Amino acid sequence: MEKGEGDAPDEFEFERVPETDQSFENALDKARDGERLSVDDAIELLTTGTDDEGIDQQRKERVLEAADRRRAEVVGEEVTFVANLNNNVTTACNVGCKFCNFKDAAQRFETEYDGENPGFTKTPDESRQIVEDAAEMGIYEVCSVSGLHPAFALDDEHREILEAADNPKEVNYRPPADYETSPGTYVDQIAAMSVGGVHVHSMTPEEAYHAKRGTDWSYEEVFERLKDAGLDSVPGTAAEILVEEVRDVICPGKIGTEEWMDAMEAAANVGLDLTSTIMYGHVENEAHRALHLQRIRELQDRTGAITEFVPLSFIHQNTPLYEQGLVEGGASRDEDELMVAVGRLFLDNVEHVQSSWVKYGDEHGLKLLSCGADDFMGTILSEEITKRAGGDYGEVRTFEQYVDMITSIGRVPVERSTDYRQRRRIDPEDPPFGPTLGPRADGTPLFERTQRNSDGDPINADD
Repeated sequence: MEKGEGDAPDEFEFERVPETDQSFENALDKARDGERLSVDDAIELLTTGTDDEGIDQQRKERVLEAADRRRAEVVGEEVTFVANLNNNVTTACNVGCKFCNFKDAAQRFETEYDGENPGFTKTPDESRQIVEDAAEMGIYEVCSVSGLHPAFALDDEHREILEAADNPKEVNYRPPADYETSPGTYVDQIAAMSVGGVHVHSMTPEEAYHAKRGTDWSYEEVFERLKDAGLDSVPGTAAEILVEEVRDVICPGKIGTEEWMDAMEAAANVGLDLTSTIMYGHVENEAHRALHLQRIRELQDRTGAITEFVPLSFIHQNTPLYEQGLVEGGASRDEDELMVAVGRLFLDNVEHVQSSWVKYGDEHGLKLLSCGADDFMGTILSEEITKRAGGDYGEVRTFEQYVDMITSIGRVPVERSTDYRQRRRIDPEDPPFGPTLGPRADGTPLFERTQRNSDGDPINADD
């Protein structure tokens, strides 16, 4: 295969390489017929055939056409989106993933640190106020993914265990008193964000591991306590690529594939919905992407709890992978389109595939809705992770923008809940457009409902 924008340097000698005994034509025929695809089939489709170098444009279009047809068969012409808020609690983290520029070294947050700290930590009270304000604007969901702050514990019992440890540093723990701002506990934060019926989408497998460190607790016990505090669903991030030889390069300090799978299955076992992701376009190849898809499909076969698949194109500009010369860029547009398309064709048990405007922008994001995707993310209101990695796209999308963009490609705009069980078709001829599914939503556009006076207190827009 010809090296693309996101290929690894030559010094990476991976055991898994994109070579198969399958043919592209056979793989495409299986996809068109709705047969369950193999890993080799996925490799052939992702590469547009391992018999030739580079991506063949005519073959690519045939894969995209098959995926778009499958999308229409499965979900029709609707394009969904959710009224949501991102509230990431802290950037403090010591894991050291090479693809990430969201984190800040946790020592920068310590009380005695006298250098600059560009990061942040929010208290539970601050998180509650942020979600309260967004709920007044009509949001349905708060999504929260954070760094692994050493002072974070699951709850008060967990903190007691960590503080009694013979060597707390071995379990990456330091008490809140050592820091300028305490994040509280995970239970505190989840309870704070569970505002009046707002759906809380939080606690990745990596965060769940952090929330049980130093104990013999099961993931089921951890997620049960979080569910009792108000957690509604779990994001399938921290997955990156679920192949160990890739994880050894990009995130050697992070949990492994099997641990990730165990945590996700445990969350499903206690009744929580899941999402699934892939972060591609860095050092991995098409064989790794196909193997990752297989792990997601296997998880869904066992749980039935995954509501959507979210391909995330690697944003490289400000990341250690790029700064250390391990990658020269991210995925190409052809790779983005094929990743979405093959995700739709391979994941025959996951109904929804998302196009992320935060990663792809509007024009490219809309294109991906014709490559197999049917969901266009959410209003976001805040997005720090991609922005800090060097992403170029905005931090918010209004309902009016969604309606304009989705109707421009001849599709039907639909407001949804996080789990897709609540849906509302929006009539493009009946403005104004605003959320209705959130616990305090009444159809008013997001930025017209709540304004603030000079003291920062909410006032009605009509006052």
